Amino acid sequence: MTTSKLPKRNHFDVMTELVPLAGRVVLDVGCGEGRFTRMMARAGALVTGIEPGPQQIKRALAEPNVAGERYVEGSAEALNLPDASVDLVVFFNSLHHVPVSVMDRALSEAARVLRNGACLYIAEPLAEGPQFELSQPVNDETGIRDRAYEAIGRAKAHGLTPLRETRYVADGKYTSFEAWRDNSVAIDPERAARFAAHDAELRRRFETLGAREPEGWHFPQPVRVNLLRKTGVGSAR
Repeated sequence: MTTSKLPKRNHFDVMTELVPLAGRVVLDVGCGEGRFTRMMARAGALVTGIEPGPQQIKRALAEPNVAGERYVEGSAEALNLPDASVDLVVFFNSLHHVPVSVMDRALSEAARVLRNGACLYIAEPLAEGPQFELSQPVNDETGIRDRAYEAIGRAKAHGLTPLRETRYVADGKYTSFEAWRDNSVAIDPERAARFAAHDAELRRRFETLGAREPEGWHFPQPVRVNLLRKTGVGSAR
């Protein structure tokens, strides 16, 4: 299906259609500043957000706690949780941020902490669309997003069986160029120098690729969700 024919969806609506959350023990791997963690907590999940970036953890902790969610600094490839202790592991726009050399290990760790029959939910932005094109000069993730999808294709080795793949278009929203820049730099401080070096080009792209509406600027982004279930013992150790 071409991007133009993909349905426009809300990230969280897609998730709640695919997996139950109420009362579930959930691990949000690469939780960033915790936006999705808080959404899942509001839906009744018992959520722990794992994030390797201390600046992002600081942003998450600065937000009011909504339903007992907690945040832990840590990496996807070395989860500090017991075996078979989690009902749902989520990688929301985060698997492609795991170093390629340990992507398989990260999926192995997800399988290890999942209970048998529990699910792994992976949402990844595709390397196309206005939001992707906006970021290319400072953060071209074409190759790394391909590597993440290849790692998902090897997940059977860890006892993770594919259930379904869903594609849709989400709406990225920013109130201003500065809001987009500041959020991007908060995720990766090294981007600050790239923003400074490409300021004029990035501002041009922002206004050309974005659709301006009263509440801000909109940038469509195609997304792929892969849902997998832990069904057997793979190479989790």
